[in-house]
Amino acid sequence: MAMFHRPATDSWQAAAESPHRAPVLHAVGEMTQTLRARGEEATVAVWGPKDGAWHRYDAPARQGAAPRTSPAAAPGEPTVLAQRMTGRRHQVLLAALNTAGLYDLTPEDDTAVRALVDGLDEAAVRRVAHWLATAAGTR
Repeated sequence: MAMFHRPATDSWQAAAESPHRAPVLHAVGEMTQTLRARGEEATVAVWGPKDGAWHRYDAPARQGAAPRTSPAAAPGEPTVLAQRMTGRRHQVLLAALNTAGLYDLTPEDDTAVRALVDGLDEAAVRRVAHWLATAAGTR
């Protein structure tokens, strides 16, 4: 079970529950990305059974959201469609990394993902995502 702390209400909220660890950790990755995209901090606790009792497991490290600014578009900059496709390739790679077990990326990791997104087309990004999913044992 994954629990997220909501500072606004100073309470914990159940975010994911499964008899298997992998889906819970995947949900932790997705929720963490969503909260950071909103500019919120993500505080997570992962709980599960151990020796017949509930035990708190290590959760991904807590990191503050990095503020992202989008500069005003100047002539010659990518169109809205190009920006949307770049965002889509970025989302595909992040989902593939989550599937491969990498849930809490550092700013350096995000920079590397953005470099891949900028250098690869849609088909190549999907191929890399397929490799990561295959390496993780899912298809």
